[in-house]
Amino acid sequence: MFVRLLNLIFGSKNDRELKALQPLVAQINEMEPPLQNLSLEALADKTQTFKKRIEAGETVDDILPEAFAVCREASRRILGMRHFDVQLLGGMVLNQGKISEMKTGEGKTLMATLPVYLNSLTGKGVHLVTVNDYLAKRDAQWMGAVYHSLGCSVGVIQHESSFLYDPHYEAADKRLNNLRPCTRPEAYRADITYGTNNEFGFDYLRDNLVVTDLRQRVQRELHYAIVDEVDSILIDEARTPLIISGPTEQNTDLYNQINRIIPQLKPEEDYTIEEKSKTATLTEEGNAKVEKLLGVDNLYDMRNLNLVHHVVKALSAHAIYKRDVDYVVKDGEVQIVDEFTGRLMPGRRWGDGLHQAVEAKEGVKIANENQTLASVTFQNFFRMYEKLAGMTGTADTEAAEFAKIYNLDVNVIPTNRPMIRIDHPDVVYRTEKEKFTAIAEEIKEYHERGQPVLVGTISIEKSERLSAMLKHQGVKHHVLNAKFHEKEAEIIALAGQKGAVTLATNMAGRGTDIVLGGSPEALYKQQVVYRGEDLTDEQKQAAFEKIKVQCEKEKEEVLTLGGLHIVGTERHESRRIDNQLRGRAGRQGDPGSTRFFLSLQDDLMRIFASERVSNLMLKLGMEEGVPIEHGMVTKSIENAQKKVEAHNFEIRKQLLEYDDVMNKQREIIYAHRGAVLSGSSLEEDVRDWMEDVVDSLLATHCPEEEYAEAWNLEGLRDVVHGQCGAELITVDEMKDMGRDGLREELLERMRALFEQRQKERDQHIGPEVRHQLERALVLQVIDHHWKEHLLGMDQLRDGIGLRGYGQKDPLAEYKREGYDMFSGMMDLIKSDALERLFKVQVVQGEKPQEVKEVDQPRQMSFNRGEAAAPKTVHRAEDKVGRNDPCPCGSGKKYKKCHGA
Repeated sequence: MFVRLLNLIFGSKNDRELKALQPLVAQINEMEPPLQNLSLEALADKTQTFKKRIEAGETVDDILPEAFAVCREASRRILGMRHFDVQLLGGMVLNQGKISEMKTGEGKTLMATLPVYLNSLTGKGVHLVTVNDYLAKRDAQWMGAVYHSLGCSVGVIQHESSFLYDPHYEAADKRLNNLRPCTRPEAYRADITYGTNNEFGFDYLRDNLVVTDLRQRVQRELHYAIVDEVDSILIDEARTPLIISGPTEQNTDLYNQINRIIPQLKPEEDYTIEEKSKTATLTEEGNAKVEKLLGVDNLYDMRNLNLVHHVVKALSAHAIYKRDVDYVVKDGEVQIVDEFTGRLMPGRRWGDGLHQAVEAKEGVKIANENQTLASVTFQNFFRMYEKLAGMTGTADTEAAEFAKIYNLDVNVIPTNRPMIRIDHPDVVYRTEKEKFTAIAEEIKEYHERGQPVLVGTISIEKSERLSAMLKHQGVKHHVLNAKFHEKEAEIIALAGQKGAVTLATNMAGRGTDIVLGGSPEALYKQQVVYRGEDLTDEQKQAAFEKIKVQCEKEKEEVLTLGGLHIVGTERHESRRIDNQLRGRAGRQGDPGSTRFFLSLQDDLMRIFASERVSNLMLKLGMEEGVPIEHGMVTKSIENAQKKVEAHNFEIRKQLLEYDDVMNKQREIIYAHRGAVLSGSSLEEDVRDWMEDVVDSLLATHCPEEEYAEAWNLEGLRDVVHGQCGAELITVDEMKDMGRDGLREELLERMRALFEQRQKERDQHIGPEVRHQLERALVLQVIDHHWKEHLLGMDQLRDGIGLRGYGQKDPLAEYKREGYDMFSGMMDLIKSDALERLFKVQVVQGEKPQEVKEVDQPRQMSFNRGEAAAPKTVHRAEDKVGRNDPCPCGSGKKYKKCHGA
């Protein structure tokens, strides 16, 4: 109450921050009349002037008013779209490295052109991050004309291709007009690059897997990014890390074997499920039954722990993960459905054997599990940008998480026109059947009077169920879900037509406005383009003008009827998703209305709010078929949503805390790889490695705390011999030295031998090729041990939770053991790299291939590895038979000596 009173007197923090920007808005508006008198060429010349000023020391903040004014004027001329003052405010917030929350339909796509243009002037590149390839392509084609008119280049990154914006380029596929194919690096070298969060993230990982030369990398430094639908990408997607992986050698028969016994287990009796955390657990009776079915004595014997893992995953696949809700089976594959957007995510796979368990359940081909080669969470990837910003219609409910995880503040931008949408209270029914009957009746009522209706469902299954009911009632409608999303943009663009009924899974990230009366462009495609008639340009223009008139007339009728009506068939776990659906109505001051229908059988109500709401409804006297509509019910539901949001935040925070451990290690390894790839000499590194290796060998064989008589000099001699491939020092020589003297002597001899080997290679292949060879060897060693380390860290992460039962903090244990494992890996890298550098022999006539710049974009999805081992130009010393005398001169057979 006190905070509310202070806000009334002084204004909220948000109000004060936006008020501070108003003088800049006035300044930009004052610049508008003079700019209108300039030619387009003179306007474009401003770009070069701005760039020179930045090179001379000015900052983007210094030139913001002028740059914003120039961009707005270019947009007005090229697109016929002039930025509103509130869009100027939103653009300033984005430039500050914050999140602009703007209601749906307020023009976020256009708003972003202002800070994108401004920050592109630094020459360091700007990334505009979208949720899917379609939006990246569409926005680049749409806004690319503005940037191009101002002399800025625009690139587009797609899953399997990349383009540069070119207004004169006509593609065979009309959907790709103005997009000229180019290489991946060219798209990234553009002033502005559009692409998805997945593509940017995967390119970062792939760049850190290149095996030959830094020129194979495609990205530049991560300078400035604006994330569209920022809550969807940085919150909803944050639980799923990006992973590049390669196949492991594994037999998939066990998945089918386990799958056959699961139907014989009974819920509650043999296993229990926890819906909140999506986990399944065997009971004592279930343990005994599984042991009998599998023919094992003790399921929890160390030898059978793999079976326990498979059984639990198979239980989850059968009891928790539902077809057409969590996944669909398409083209013989199990494809995950994004729980927030309802989209299919081809290529993405659940980890830890769950995806294989679902494949076994559905009787499709089971793919091998993969081994991680590189991974990063979205949290840690986007925190690498020098400046990060975001925009969405729904961020304020997650403001605390944005601030804590990403250091991103949220500013809520006012609407250009007052919001007049009517949000009706929720109505709650006893059963789901009663609820759907009521929903169908409401849709029919609105449809018959001509008011367009958008219905939001939370799953494919629910949308198909409702569709069947509407068909039975004779209500014509469109269904938009993960199964049929190719033309989703057009369906959404026409969802505002008079009498239209559109059923859609969660509306997050659709990226297309619903235009009351229908979009003339979408209707033109339907009525003219898709018919393929051979029309003249004049006939096409006439047809389009006629359609525009038709849409305007229909818009007036829809406005009179009350605008778009939104029906929510269920409350989502997150208030943001509900708000995204609501935000489809009432754009730019249009009328509209929304209502959510609930039942006590809905997942959210049943799992999180059932007891409180049920008791409340009993007090209010609930009858069959009669809904309860009460503010207390709505409040209880919102409280349940807040609890779920807090729970999900904890999950994401914990994921980040664990990945922070990996992130520090990742930064060290990637920096090390980058230094090796940069072409600089390895001489200094090799000297450091020698010191570390010698110190490690002495610590093992000649500990300081032991007397010299107890030292294992023979063991030290043999290991040094194995390391260097030569008799470097004898036991007799070592006996006469103290520990410090021995250390210095070993180092001196190692360095001398290494320099000798380098001179020999220089005579054979020359210094330049020798440098390439050394880099390739070191990279091969780094990549091998890093891959093994990632596997070890995955296994440590899977089992670390059990430490909690021993009163230990799992995260602290993970940090401690992860550090020890990483230190051990670094020691192995140094030792193995040295051994290869000492022993490698070059065969005359071999020469590394020339490194060419990448011409084709590299393809990668969530679990598709392509980090092939590098082809080297060397081989080890001449092959020795296992029973031949060892070349070291020990007199032993090779298999008993260095071949052991």
